[in-house]
Amino acid sequence: MSEDIYVQYGCGLSAPEGWWNFDSSPTLRFERLPIVGRLYTRNSLRFPDSVRYGDVVKGLPIPASSCAGVYCSHVLEHLSLEDFRKSLNNTFHMLKAGGVFRLVLPDLEREIEKYRGNKVATAAMDFMKETCLGRERRPRNLKSWIVSWLGASQHLWMWDYRAIEVELKNAGFVYIRRANFDDCQDERFKEAEDKNRWDNCLEVECKKPV
Repeated sequence: MSEDIYVQYGCGLSAPEGWWNFDSSPTLRFERLPIVGRLYTRNSLRFPDSVRYGDVVKGLPIPASSCAGVYCSHVLEHLSLEDFRKSLNNTFHMLKAGGVFRLVLPDLEREIEKYRGNKVATAAMDFMKETCLGRERRPRNLKSWIVSWLGASQHLWMWDYRAIEVELKNAGFVYIRRANFDDCQDERFKEAEDKNRWDNCLEVECKKPV
């Protein structure tokens, strides 16, 4: 197996072998607590043991300029604009020269086009639900607040290709392009990518300059 480092952040329950898989979920931190974490049964599926706690916004415990590839799927839309930019900078910092960054997230342009073509009375409701930009109810007690906090499902900033291309350029990335599932020259990305999470989404590939 290659000794190159491949990192996936915001991995959830997807932890391909040979990758360094990180997630910043409070649920993961709770599951890792001695004794009480092992008794936690809110989710039917638990994080794989190989998933490490790590927050890309704060910086992952990865040596600088060491990664051949970095991947994230449906992560960046959950970040504020400020944290999104920190994440791009930290991703760039991890990659070695020529390293590949592939990302997939919801496509705002596609969702807007879908909304504009939706002539039913519930079009706005459908848009808000599908983009996770709205909130149907506010947490009104400690239990509901904790559940909301652990879930972290809200989308805080949405992107189209034109906007995210500018952000990637500003972070220093080059060779930025729209990507398709399974079209990376680096075969290792096949181990991490899931077609179901790519369909009808915004997919991008870029590199750190050599």
